[in-house]
Amino acid sequence: MRKRSLTAGIAVAGAVAAGLSLATVQTAGAAPDASGGSQAAVAKGSAAAAKKVDFNGDGYADTVTSATGGSAGGVKGAGYVAVVYGSANGPDTAHPQIISRADAGIPGEAEEGEGWGRYLTTGDFDGDGVTDLVVGNSRSNEGPVVVHGVKGKGLEGADQLEAKTGGKQLAAGDVDGDGKDDLVTSRSDNWGGLQVLHGPFKGGQVADTEKIDPDVGDSDLRSIVVGDVTGDGIDDIFATYDFEEMSRKSQFFKGGKSGVGKGTEVEDAATATIGDVDGDGHGDVVIRTVPGGVLEDLPYDHGTVKVLYGTDDGPSASRTTTLTQNSPGVPGANEEGDEFGASLSAGDVNGDGYADIAVGVPGEDIGSGASGKDTGAVVQLYGGKGGLSGTGAKNYDQGTAGVPGAVEADDHFGQAVHLGDANGDGKDDLAVGAPGEDGTSAEPDAGAVWSLPGSAKGLTTDNVASWGPSTLKAPAANANLGATFPN
Repeated sequence: MRKRSLTAGIAVAGAVAAGLSLATVQTAGAAPDASGGSQAAVAKGSAAAAKKVDFNGDGYADTVTSATGGSAGGVKGAGYVAVVYGSANGPDTAHPQIISRADAGIPGEAEEGEGWGRYLTTGDFDGDGVTDLVVGNSRSNEGPVVVHGVKGKGLEGADQLEAKTGGKQLAAGDVDGDGKDDLVTSRSDNWGGLQVLHGPFKGGQVADTEKIDPDVGDSDLRSIVVGDVTGDGIDDIFATYDFEEMSRKSQFFKGGKSGVGKGTEVEDAATATIGDVDGDGHGDVVIRTVPGGVLEDLPYDHGTVKVLYGTDDGPSASRTTTLTQNSPGVPGANEEGDEFGASLSAGDVNGDGYADIAVGVPGEDIGSGASGKDTGAVVQLYGGKGGLSGTGAKNYDQGTAGVPGAVEADDHFGQAVHLGDANGDGKDDLAVGAPGEDGTSAEPDAGAVWSLPGSAKGLTTDNVASWGPSTLKAPAANANLGATFPN
């Protein structure tokens, strides 16, 4: 098997070239104009499709996930990132790319237990029209690493940004409407604050830095998602917060040409994604709620997903939809510890112009015995003119016909989910991570990823692709492949 190699010290990969940001077009609901800029667009489904992650510019979405427990350069638990490139036949597992801090050309050194790859996001940060990968550091005094996508080649060359992020949350989009992707991150000098690292990037330098100091008291930043909620063609920011065992009010920040607006309070959330589920041109914020505001209760929670529909002013407080596994049409039933909504991803799996939501249920038990405890599942919910509902919803797990593998305890299938069009047919495909999947007897918790194709009728189990570390010729024992996908 041939692996793609990471070329060290390629200066041209960090150079700025004129081009259209693929990620911006998909995320912001903005259509490219002749100059490569963006125009406001509010046509149905403009924010429906998933952001395209295309590291080699061939038009097929690539699947990138972390193996946070994997060895790198012989260092246990250093972590690595695995890329499977898309093709006309879907994910091409025969030519993967494994990236870690043990590689020449990647800044830093592999360190035991670091779990490099835990924080991922993607966007066209150097303006060459090809998606780049950003990997956050767990060290608060170091900036994230940008690995550059190169047309016709894939990921080659890397830079470390000087901006210090606190080692945690990352998200990407065009929050100033200039047609160039920006990186939104946490800050090392303000645990509740954010910063926008404006593109384009050149080497380790960003075009400009905008710091955001929301009024969140003693809250810590938990997560960030980016998308066009107000329907003006410019991406907005939705951030969740917590402090110790308690959640805090989320914050919504409106993007704009003159800078990011002041934050407004939105209800607490454990996880979130943004997609236009009702086709009105506004991205809708889909969250998992926090029962009683107590984060420590989440592992025991059956899980509730709530849609905060987008408006010109941001997420609506009055127009909402709440769904659980007890809702009409939603497969399954509310059971303690299911964690319905532990992971969320938005995209259009049937090509009808409405965003659909993949809902991870990693604590789902299959069967009545101990062998099926916490095996995990994914529920695909569909958008439509009236918004998100249980109509047509489907459940997928390792006991579903056509899905490779077998029901086993503690696999946590659905711990991470991600939608993207890996085969280029105009319908987003579902990638599912199960970090607890075992390999051989010597490879516990190797982890694995599945890719279920989208179709005009929704997700299908025909031609499902799956891979673990051994398929990718990567370290397997305790690798936890599929632990996270890009934000």
